[in-house]
Amino acid sequence: MAYYGQPAAGGYGQPQMDPQQQFLWSIFQKVDKDRSGAISSDELQQALSNGSWTPFNPETVRLMIGMFDRDRSGTINFQEFGALWKYVNDWQATFKSYDRDNSGSIDKNELQTALTNFGYRLSGPFYALLIRKFDRSGRGVIAFDDFIQCCVVIQTLTSSFKAYDTNRNGWIQISYEQFLTLVFSLKA
Repeated sequence: MAYYGQPAAGGYGQPQMDPQQQFLWSIFQKVDKDRSGAISSDELQQALSNGSWTPFNPETVRLMIGMFDRDRSGTINFQEFGALWKYVNDWQATFKSYDRDNSGSIDKNELQTALTNFGYRLSGPFYALLIRKFDRSGRGVIAFDDFIQCCVVIQTLTSSFKAYDTNRNGWIQISYEQFLTLVFSLKA
């Protein structure tokens, strides 16, 4: 890996970077405003766009840093950035594929289609609850960053639920303390 002040590719004694690595390095350098060699949550939030000219949801940024910060530094280094970049681009493609009306947001029906295609079978009132929970604009729709957060939270909760659903029938019986342990042990 090249560091600030060093050639990004192909200097004497430096490994060659392929074009994709060079592209990611140029983006990483632009996002790393303080030139520390790592991206903070504030830098990541400023760099990400949810398509509505509003700041990216800080909770979604926190979730993503937690998912990709392999060295537990609280920041994203260049190696971690590559995986994060792919993750955001994959989510962007997913979001666009379910935003049927190209509004730049996901409504209740689009969310239901997405989650059903992801394998979730939930009720209409639950989708309405998700919209209320993750709609920061108050317009009855979910922006790109909130869509990521919604899906990550559902996946995390589902994984925790499955640990108790030993019969795999969609039902669990747990004590209040087990419930609290389940909730407070979540990474999301």
